Amino acid sequence: MKILVLGCGTSTGVPLIGCTCGVCTSANEKNKRLRPSVLVSANNLDILIDTSPDLRTQALKFNVKNIDAVLYTHTHADHIFGIDDLRMFNYLKTGEDKFIPIYGSETALNFIKDKFDYIFKEKSESSKPYLVPNVIKEPLEIKPGLKITPIPVFHGRNLIYGYRINDFAYITDVSSIPEQSFDLLKGLKALMIDALRYKPHPTHLSLEEAVIISGKINPAKTYFTHMGHNIDYEEITGICRCGRDDLIPSWDGLSFEL
Repeated sequence: MKILVLGCGTSTGVPLIGCTCGVCTSANEKNKRLRPSVLVSANNLDILIDTSPDLRTQALKFNVKNIDAVLYTHTHADHIFGIDDLRMFNYLKTGEDKFIPIYGSETALNFIKDKFDYIFKEKSESSKPYLVPNVIKEPLEIKPGLKITPIPVFHGRNLIYGYRINDFAYITDVSSIPEQSFDLLKGLKALMIDALRYKPHPTHLSLEEAVIISGKINPAKTYFTHMGHNIDYEEITGICRCGRDDLIPSWDGLSFEL
């Protein structure tokens, strides 16, 4: 299994428009963060988690030419507004394979079908993506040997999904995790989790809170994502390396294999 980080920034991306802070004006490429998304490749399938508004840029920058399925965590703009760019991946496919299944909670898929209704109408004059919605509530195998488990987590007051794919879990936009969800996260080789900033936030984990949750889950490696412009890559790397090598800040283009 290969994981490719397409974006590890917040809803604004980094740098912020018009900001002149040290991170936003940094020459370090690892301080330039597109909106959050990852591509998981395993068992000859390429699975995208969320369609950020930067999907086109991400695909061109990191040479992504195939998407076989999409998992949606929730319906905030920075996680769904790149959905129309999926049509280019349809065009690269042939026959019935041109249809891309998308997965999410019933609430998330109903929202997407309402806001992007032109995609799901049988007849449309618009050029549109070919998508097949699938509600996911329980673990499933979209291909033998590739188990996908939705992980209910809280994003403020909203209950949304993280996902576990075999021994990798991706949990972005999270402020707390229900106790029953921790049972779904045992034995991970890699966890990628929200770490918005150093100070507490009502709907996201701070770095300190993310470290605490990582300790409770106890994966072999923890990668931090959804980082804002308050976090400088070199500074957070120094903090994470104090006495341990299992805490790793992500950067756009980071890839690793499990």
